[in-house]
Amino acid sequence: MSVLLIAGSPSARSRSQALLDSVGHRLQRRGAQVGSVLVRDLTPRALLLADVSEASIAAAAEQVAQASAIVVATPVYKAAYSGLLKVFLDLLPQTALKGKTVLPLATGGSPHHMLALDYTLRPVLQSLAARHILPGVYATDAQITVTPEGAYQVNPEISDRLDDAVGLLLAEAYERSSAHADFEAIPFAQVRCSV
Repeated sequence: MSVLLIAGSPSARSRSQALLDSVGHRLQRRGAQVGSVLVRDLTPRALLLADVSEASIAAAAEQVAQASAIVVATPVYKAAYSGLLKVFLDLLPQTALKGKTVLPLATGGSPHHMLALDYTLRPVLQSLAARHILPGVYATDAQITVTPEGAYQVNPEISDRLDDAVGLLLAEAYERSSAHADFEAIPFAQVRCSV
């Protein structure tokens, strides 16, 4: 199974990236094929001009299309997900997430922004036809600390929640793929019905 990690932070080193990396490691340990789209590395002019034919944008959209499941991570700014992520999601086709299970992740300065996952990000993911949007994981700055070496460290409570979220993501995506594997495709010409 392939899972695509979408990083919506404008910063290369961020708490939301630390959450996403933590999920990526968990997925790889459980045998998932993991890819990533770092929205900040896509061609800025193409993003802003909605140039979906530009190479980096087209490649990212193709990664979304090919993935079995999606994990989206974003910092919360002014009670909403990042504008950078919004610009990318706006470029995707209306059914870009059709049939996919999606796990949203977010970070913010305080617990007061926790509902941004449900009130701002979830509706956009639903509008892109996501099959199932899992309960998101939100972490505050205090729950992802910086070590003396400068690395981010996820606290045990968030780590446990990420374990649960990854387990649910894999179970949902596996269930979806195995449900379709039990049936053989029937060509339309062989379908018979009576009225």
